[in-house]
Amino acid sequence: MFATACRIFWLITLVISFGVGQSLLAQSTPLNLNLERDWPWWRGPAGNGLVPGQQTVPTRFGENENLLWKSPVPGRGHSSPIVVNGKVYLATADEQDEIQSVLCYDLNNGKQEWQKTVNRGGFPANNHPKNTEASPTVASDGQRLFVTFFHHRQVELVAMTMSGDPVWTKKVCDFNPRMFEYGYAPSPVIFEDLIVVAAEYDGASFVVAYDRASGKEVWRTARPGGITFSSPIVGHVAGRDQLLLSGVGSITSYDPKTGTELWQVPGTALATCGTAVWNDDLVFASGGYPQSETLAVDAHGTGKRVWQNNQKCYEQSMILVDGFLYALTDKGVLYCWRGSDGQEMWRERLAGPVSSSPILANGNLYWANERGTIYVLRANSARFELVAENTLGSEIFASPAVSGNRLLWRVAEGTKENRKEFLYCFGNH
Repeated sequence: MFATACRIFWLITLVISFGVGQSLLAQSTPLNLNLERDWPWWRGPAGNGLVPGQQTVPTRFGENENLLWKSPVPGRGHSSPIVVNGKVYLATADEQDEIQSVLCYDLNNGKQEWQKTVNRGGFPANNHPKNTEASPTVASDGQRLFVTFFHHRQVELVAMTMSGDPVWTKKVCDFNPRMFEYGYAPSPVIFEDLIVVAAEYDGASFVVAYDRASGKEVWRTARPGGITFSSPIVGHVAGRDQLLLSGVGSITSYDPKTGTELWQVPGTALATCGTAVWNDDLVFASGGYPQSETLAVDAHGTGKRVWQNNQKCYEQSMILVDGFLYALTDKGVLYCWRGSDGQEMWRERLAGPVSSSPILANGNLYWANERGTIYVLRANSARFELVAENTLGSEIFASPAVSGNRLLWRVAEGTKENRKEFLYCFGNH
């Protein structure tokens, strides 16, 4: 009873102090998480990159500055780290031996505690050079880990204990891209008792929900056939919980409890990779391929495109802060737009290309480009305000995680046969 009371306390604290993630209160099976300190899934507790509370992480960091530890990561992957109860989890792949696995590190000292193999063999013959065989980010409800992998011409969802032992495994669907052999990338998302997975390519495509305890399929909704890579996300918008997904030429909303389509608005592009963001009434998304477009749509189901422009955030997500939308485009130009009407507040040329998605911690945006440059800037709609510019390794595709005053980043150093990955942890000493 005490443990249940603690979980409810943390859920209430998150909503009061953070002002988002209202759907978390509806958990019929409470999450075994401390949502003030854990970073349990893609884009953090509320799925939008916002760090809860007043957690302060360093703005200046590197090999010789504010480094708490640095640990090698075997294999290759773009799976971003998550943090649950003092442990760090991420997915990785040995592309030569065709092994996909999940890793666990101690948050305090960076020691690798275990590596559990999930699959051997069956890797696709081709993949996009910017993608990997371990791109989806792990999700956790505090009792289990959930991870998706593409192998043997299928997408597979695996549930594990927090110690890496298997709980259940489900084949989501056949998956064998032919028009664009670019692999798979969407991360699973937790909503109430469900774990939701998207799988989209030039074949039978779906968004599917399973009971996170038993693995039983709860609902399955067909998606238009077309290769796209965006992760679904649940936001409380327009007065209700909505499962949001962009790609295949539209932004679409579903009822996350049933998979029923609520509305669809044409836009973004055929292929998108970034995750949608939202405020009280609007949903924002960007793509992609073949055209470039960022737009805002009415989340009440009117079908209205509130505004759009011709800028592109293809792989990276955007971030919404105090009603203003920040976007670091593929070309490395940072924009600040007013969310209500798309009015450009300012722009600043930085450097691209960009694949990592941003976070907001204590009023500062943290955003990396692929070359290892991490920009820290004040979330200021009035003007561009650079706080710091840091460099890590030679390649960053993964997005950061925050737990307490600790900032974690998956980074690669070197190229080709000399390429190695590391997990960095920074903190204010």
